[in-house]
Amino acid sequence: MKKLLVANRGEIALRIMRTAREMGLATVAVYSETDREALHVRYADEAFLLGPAPAAQSYLAIDKLLDVAARSQADAVHPGYGFLAENAGFARAVNAAGLVWVGPHPEAINAMGDKVRARQAMIAAGVPVVPGATEPLRDVDDALRAADEYGLPLALKASGGGGGKGLKVARTRAEIESAFTTVVREAEAYFKNPAVYVERYLDNPKHVELQILADKHGHVVHVGERDCSLQRRHQKLYEETPALVSEPVIERLREAGLRAAKAIRYDSVGTIETLVSGDDFYFLEMNTRIQVEHTISEMTSGLDLVREQLRVAAGEPLGFKQNAIAFRGHAIEVRVNAEDPAQSFQPAPGTILTYREPAGLGVRVDAAAAAGTTIAPDYDSLIAKLIVWAPTREQARARLRRAIDDYTITGVPTTLGFLRALSDAPPVADGTYGTATLEAFARTWQASQALRPQAADGAGSSVAPADVVRVEVNGKLFAVRLIDRPQSAVPERVPFGPAAAPRPSGRRNANGPASTGNDILSPMHGVVVEFPVAAGDAVREHQVVAVIEAMKMMNEIRAHRAGTVVALHARLGETVEANAPLVTLR
Repeated sequence: MKKLLVANRGEIALRIMRTAREMGLATVAVYSETDREALHVRYADEAFLLGPAPAAQSYLAIDKLLDVAARSQADAVHPGYGFLAENAGFARAVNAAGLVWVGPHPEAINAMGDKVRARQAMIAAGVPVVPGATEPLRDVDDALRAADEYGLPLALKASGGGGGKGLKVARTRAEIESAFTTVVREAEAYFKNPAVYVERYLDNPKHVELQILADKHGHVVHVGERDCSLQRRHQKLYEETPALVSEPVIERLREAGLRAAKAIRYDSVGTIETLVSGDDFYFLEMNTRIQVEHTISEMTSGLDLVREQLRVAAGEPLGFKQNAIAFRGHAIEVRVNAEDPAQSFQPAPGTILTYREPAGLGVRVDAAAAAGTTIAPDYDSLIAKLIVWAPTREQARARLRRAIDDYTITGVPTTLGFLRALSDAPPVADGTYGTATLEAFARTWQASQALRPQAADGAGSSVAPADVVRVEVNGKLFAVRLIDRPQSAVPERVPFGPAAAPRPSGRRNANGPASTGNDILSPMHGVVVEFPVAAGDAVREHQVVAVIEAMKMMNEIRAHRAGTVVALHARLGETVEANAPLVTLR
């Protein structure tokens, strides 16, 4: 390989290009019209426009990506994560064009891309799976029979799904029909595959994943496990390694993960995801790509996983065995998103005004952000990944708290203040947390934030209050809060000392009342993915009347009062603007 096209954007594109540059590879960036000034575009040796902001017309357009590869004379393609990273058709198209695909062979992607087929493959390989069906459900009656066989609560999942999309939990038999209908609709809308399967839902297990590295010569090793249990809406926010489960479970999980990779002849970087409940673990899915949280495995192993992925793609053997990988210390990653945690993690696109990253021993930031960077509503809300390493977990947690305090972002709300509070939550401090912990903590934290004064500018960012200025008296610097001054007379604020926790932004809560009067409005720009009500339906106060996808987040829109639906103002799949009417009541 001499020239690498990175078919992605943002921090992962920049991260891949940095390793490629160290390896002497030229890099090619692609971008949408929205990303014309993005940092990954500026960093690359060459950059090519794909098209308008919507991903379907840019980052998901296989023909355009292959055209750029030909025009730039790239000889390899790295898909990053998300977008086309787990698209077997794209992998085949890259190979057919005579290019090197930096990822596993297409058959492995296919084997793990469909959850039903993946369960079948793991059962054949002797890897434990969550009790459930190994064939798609035909109808609601099949789901009801599954409830009798496997018990409640029951998880209904889209066979082609992932990341929380196409997933509903039925805790009673009465909820099964609605859950089945909803998941089938989402599966068709998101994945063009209406197949749905069912498995027993585990309450508050640990979500533990194993990092796999394999070459094209039959060598497979693991690079440790990660605890990814702290999630909101099945999206991870906080990950750490080593995972906080017993050593016997880790040993069996590692052995099963290696067996699973060998069973599908895996030949790249990948992740085996499991659920751990007590002394048992169950296969959940396999991600056939570089993972967002690969960074913490790098910090404890000393391996550059992107470098190894590129070497494997070029046909090189790993060159080392399992016992050559020495794990040291403890690492934690948190995701800094442009979301408002005080408003149920509502996505908050906008322009970053001030940006200052933390630094120091054991601190790493993977980002593609700077002052002036726009977080566009067309893509996910990730601003950066903050990673820390230390010899022990307690030292790593202390370093994380310090690094969060040192991180300054203004202009958009972020998850920083929430993550700072989360790091001190008792289940996080003692490591007993599970997949239900974060959302339970978030409800308590959000209630506490509701009692705080509103931010003066509505930004809710991790900065000093707008009425605080810096004053120097006798050579000593003070942060002074002004009172009884007109707002227009307050000087421009300057962050001082540890960042204050974010305060509510004043935007409408996507999971709470969105409107007054007869119209229920969309609180954000996004795509309508669900309308669980129809004209003539009676709705209760706080009942979900629509679901809007914005920046890869599902946002439930609830009725602000009881009433009867008079009209729906949008169609499924339609993009709506902020403050556009969705439902009218009478």
